[in-house]
Amino acid sequence: MENRTARLTILVDPRKKKIFEEICAEQDLTPSQVVRRLIRQYIIEHAGERELPEWLKAAPRVAE
Repeated sequence: MENRTARLTILVDPRKKKIFEEICAEQDLTPSQVVRRLIRQYIIEHAGERELPEWLKAAPRVAE
């Protein structure tokens, strides 16, 4: 299980943020859920030879 206590702060163009939030809402997802999914996908695709924990390689649950 992932520990969701770390905070990641990013700077985004306000116009892109607005569109992103609108699309997330249309898909009944929070922006945080989408960002977590993107980070997981990025790690898996770019881990190279790193050994990843099973919980990270497993398919994400539908409700994050």
